[in-house]
Amino acid sequence: MLDLSEAAADAAADNARVDQTGSPLAAALDALRATLGSGGVLAPGDPAAGFVRDERGLLPARPAAVLRPRSTAEVAAAVGICARYGVPVVPFAGGTGLVGGALPLGTGEQVVLSVRALDRIRGVDAADFALTAEAGCVVADVQRAAAAAGLLFPLRLASEGSCRIGGVVATNAGGSNVLRYGMMRELVLGLEAVLPDGRVWHGLRALRKDNSGYDLKQLLIGSEGTLGVVTAATLRLFPTPRHRAVALLGLPATDALGPLLALARESLDEHLSALEFFTGTGLGLVLEHTSGHRDPFDRRYPGYLLVEAASTDPDGAHLGARLERFLADATGRGWAADAVPALDRPQAAALWALREALPEAERRAGGAVKHDVSVPLGEVASFYRSAERELTSRHPDCTLNAFGHLGDGNVHLNVLAPPEADRAAISALVFRLVAGFGGSISAEHGIGVLKREALAAIREPVELALLRAVKSALDPRGIMNPGKLLAP
Repeated sequence: MLDLSEAAADAAADNARVDQTGSPLAAALDALRATLGSGGVLAPGDPAAGFVRDERGLLPARPAAVLRPRSTAEVAAAVGICARYGVPVVPFAGGTGLVGGALPLGTGEQVVLSVRALDRIRGVDAADFALTAEAGCVVADVQRAAAAAGLLFPLRLASEGSCRIGGVVATNAGGSNVLRYGMMRELVLGLEAVLPDGRVWHGLRALRKDNSGYDLKQLLIGSEGTLGVVTAATLRLFPTPRHRAVALLGLPATDALGPLLALARESLDEHLSALEFFTGTGLGLVLEHTSGHRDPFDRRYPGYLLVEAASTDPDGAHLGARLERFLADATGRGWAADAVPALDRPQAAALWALREALPEAERRAGGAVKHDVSVPLGEVASFYRSAERELTSRHPDCTLNAFGHLGDGNVHLNVLAPPEADRAAISALVFRLVAGFGGSISAEHGIGVLKREALAAIREPVELALLRAVKSALDPRGIMNPGKLLAP
């Protein structure tokens, strides 16, 4: 069998000897075409390369070329060639990121390496509750493959129909089910990845317990492609819930979020799977700018709380009874003014659709200054009040639209602002508030380009030095997704 990594190195060496006067980039592209074939290297102007773009349109994308390897061996060969010539590599998966983490910077010196052609489900082991998928697999396809085996892959995202496994691993994605199942760090059992020098790390293990040194996969999860290219992942699966119970609460004030979180945990215990909040502003955006939705209440409330409980028990009657008690206690104590339980699956889907339509409603309303932040669980309500007060005072022409995952402290604190607004000042205000509450400026979207200076300003020097030491150790030449995560 042909060793593509060795073949690529030989081809690169031949090009280096032949082309002593040409640019390293040109020689690298020649070697890449020889290794990947004509369809494996796309010019920036090729229509097939048009998917490399910023989802929010905030940053330009200027790749020297788009590489489309079809296997882990070809990824290794391509990265090995780029390493030899010092050509920066930007890993690219679904392209749904919101912080510019998968975009080539500069003026055309970087190549984009797309993992979309690596789209096989390599296997499902129902007995071991594990599934191995390549990096280009769409998350929704992984969900379906797990469901076909009678199991659940619980990652739940608005972009699950287009985001891909390599991207959600690289960004440590979260979503609506983090409360019960955790983020990608908890859902990944093993990884296969190509390192910055072209070597392949074969770490696809399905072990739940492996206490034999550093947990190397955790270095790559959340690294945003700065330490290597994830090519496949072994993922943790779960029993599929047989019963679900969903309800939407109308809140007289957002102050009740903290007590409602405690009450939901007490009432629903391990059955609590999602706890999502949004405001009257957000509901108004959904009803005005998207179709197919209706207000489930007779009046508009300052806040809303969507709660979902799920059970794997054959008898689901107790689940509905638990939810009813929670709703009765919440309204009886005055923390909720009204509640609408879903009586069937279509009603549950309609309630969830109100929450899931918020990003699209914002976009159609003209966009927003987005902030994906987190604060301690007990501080969500206080943080929201502080943000509302400060933004109203300092930026009276802006409107705050907050929503997110109450159960894990993740707030999408988005600001609808006029074109002339000082967006940098708005974000600086939000990040200052987050730091004051002991929170994080990125809960689940990553740092990328848009938040790297903010990270450098907020984190302690020792922590930044440790991050740089890891980067330097694994990528000493700095070719892997340069300019992301860590400020130059």
